[in-house]
Amino acid sequence: MIVAAAQFAPVAGDVEANVRTVAGLIRGAGAEGARVVVLPELALSGYEPTLIGATPSLCLTEDDVRLDPVRDACRDAGAAAVVNGPVRTAEGRPGITSLVVGPEGGLLARYDKSHLHGVENEVFAAGTTDGRFTLDGVRFALATCYDNRFPDIAERAAADGCAVYLASSALDPDNDSFEKVYPVRARDFGLHVVLANLVGVCEAGPCVGLSGGWGPDGTRVADAGPDREGFALVPVPDADGRP
Repeated sequence: MIVAAAQFAPVAGDVEANVRTVAGLIRGAGAEGARVVVLPELALSGYEPTLIGATPSLCLTEDDVRLDPVRDACRDAGAAAVVNGPVRTAEGRPGITSLVVGPEGGLLARYDKSHLHGVENEVFAAGTTDGRFTLDGVRFALATCYDNRFPDIAERAAADGCAVYLASSALDPDNDSFEKVYPVRARDFGLHVVLANLVGVCEAGPCVGLSGGWGPDGTRVADAGPDREGFALVPVPDADGRP
């Protein structure tokens, strides 16, 4: 199985433009054999918590018609996509939410970021449950940016039979997660870790890309580079354990 770690610079506050970019990345990755495509944190709106808090129209719903191009792209590509954005919760505030759109265009799973950081606490609601989905017999875990600082999330994923850990993030060049978090989660818990990170300037600062993956020994296996729009293709075992 191939997982694509996609990256781009979202247009702040322009959901429709970002959806078009996401749909194009899904189609492009699917054409190169990807079965799952992972997008960065708040890819649908841009990582702009202050703007999101002041602009309710940026918040989506699970069945939002603005996501139809993403659903169409998943069907066309025969791929699932982990698409992160501000999605309404039952308590009113949006979550920093990963919606997993399946290859048939339906919703496979939802995960709301459980560990909020800084200004996020003023805008978003924290999630309370782990994110999981299964595709082609392979079990996947979901996490978002600051979540990855908490090893118990990866520990539970491994205990729950997950083989692949998918992270959507917004990381600047000085963030030490590339050395001290993602490879460590992979090595400590025997997981294939796939990171999708933003590029370009946002409220988190200048984000550095470097989307890609680590094998269960903590070794980098794919890297999309620091500043270009695109994706890295990460091979992970199929349900029979074949690479």
